[in-house]
Amino acid sequence: MDKVTTWAKNNKLTFKEQKSKAMVISRRKRKEDKEISIYINNKMLEQVQTIKYLGIIIDSKLNFREHIIHISSKCNKLIHALSKSAKVSWGLSHAALHTIYKGAILPLLLYGAPVWIEALKKECNETIYNGVQCITNIKIAKAFCTTSNEALCTLTGLTPVVIKAEEAAKLYNIMRNRQAYEIGHEVQPKDWLLPVHTTAENKQWNTYFMTAVN
Repeated sequence: MDKVTTWAKNNKLTFKEQKSKAMVISRRKRKEDKEISIYINNKMLEQVQTIKYLGIIIDSKLNFREHIIHISSKCNKLIHALSKSAKVSWGLSHAALHTIYKGAILPLLLYGAPVWIEALKKECNETIYNGVQCITNIKIAKAFCTTSNEALCTLTGLTPVVIKAEEAAKLYNIMRNRQAYEIGHEVQPKDWLLPVHTTAENKQWNTYFMTAVN
């Protein structure tokens, strides 16, 4: 920490101990002493189990379960608030609910997906995310609460949120490696390249495109 504080002073920066936290990140299952003492400005930092950084909650085990629970709870509150305010006008229309989901709910669910996408491989986390989409699908389709989310996605025409998260993570990795171009819009089937028209220059793009779609 001496090197950090020295660097901050040389660059005319200051770290406030009140806003700084300390956290030990480890996935070891064995019990061990994880108490640490880190000081800034001669004051010991508070040790925590989770830290929120750029809107993503990072826990000491890198499980991201706290982040998934937090975002799901935030989305559920937003959905119920909109439903409550729309009772006066007998509920929102099908098109309005579609717009709200794609414009407000889905961006919240997919934010930072490349960071925590591995967490959705656990069934408990996947169930939480599917539950948020299920509530929206029920309101869009005006269906019973016992209807499965898979059937609701078919009725509403919405892609399952877990698949959307995987797609967002794959597209980010493609863009990060700078191997793709013009993927900001959907390509209609009539515009797909045929094998006979595929040149050596765009063969690699087709491979990455099919990977992102699948």
